[in-house]
Amino acid sequence: MLAVEAVDAPVVVTSAWIDEQLTDTYERVGVRPGLLAEVAGVVERRWWEPGTSFVDAAALAGEAALVSAGIDRSRVGMMISTSVCKEYLEPSVACGVHHRLGLSPACVNFDLSNACLGFVNAMHLAATALDAGVLEYVLIVDGEGSRHTQERTLERLSQASATAEDVFAEFASLTLGSGAAAMVVTTTDLHPEAHRIVGGVARAATQHHDLCVGTLDRMTTDTRGLLTAGLELSEAAWRDAIGHFDWTEGVARYVMHQVSQVHTTMLCSRLGLDPALVPMIFPTRGNVGPAAIPMALASVQGELRTGDRVLCLGMGSGLNTAATELLW
Repeated sequence: MLAVEAVDAPVVVTSAWIDEQLTDTYERVGVRPGLLAEVAGVVERRWWEPGTSFVDAAALAGEAALVSAGIDRSRVGMMISTSVCKEYLEPSVACGVHHRLGLSPACVNFDLSNACLGFVNAMHLAATALDAGVLEYVLIVDGEGSRHTQERTLERLSQASATAEDVFAEFASLTLGSGAAAMVVTTTDLHPEAHRIVGGVARAATQHHDLCVGTLDRMTTDTRGLLTAGLELSEAAWRDAIGHFDWTEGVARYVMHQVSQVHTTMLCSRLGLDPALVPMIFPTRGNVGPAAIPMALASVQGELRTGDRVLCLGMGSGLNTAATELLW
């Protein structure tokens, strides 16, 4: 990993403001306001300005990563977009980002979609492609936006027909956030100073594929079921990794997918991790989907020192999980 950069969306949207929009609904159905901040731990999230596309967001992060890496962009041989959010089924988000960044016509580009796990999957794929010896640089980008989804959600939940069950089914939608991230991956032959992708594990529990189902207009989630199944899958993957990796001690940071305070606390407890070693961006950024891990990593990269071990832990609706170790 040669560079990782994050871009914040500029519009701050507080959970207190969302509660205000739903005051009448909360009173009518008997839901206590403040759950987003007090239980989920999401105090605010970000929105892009109107008219900002997901391609725009991903390209902003991609440009920042290329500049940070200090490389000739014509040498990027693969560009992967992992954005969950997209305006169209086709063309791919990758096509727009490739054009916006002025990458080479020889640069293969495509979308890799796997809910919130896509960016970690792309890191694995990039490392494998580079190990094959046919590429010099891979650029991974991600741009997510929650404005449209949350505006539509607030419209639905503000209707007189909305029930308490509706509020809780779409509660997770209100924890989402907007942001972008990008990473440049290369080989240590070209850049011995780069941070090594050591390896990792991935596991699936796809019998739970219907616990969280979303479109740009609406996302419904069995919050308790998703949390329970996710914790079980994470623990199973952790146990399977013991024979190959020692992640129980000597790790400088555990960079987790950012869901909520409840998820973070329970996952640390289940895996025996020190919460003080987990950088948290969800209180002010919300759940930024696959951009969350690289955004959290970028937020602490200035604190890391040569030789530090960093473990990226991801979870994606479906369910899939993956863990990838970086050596700084």
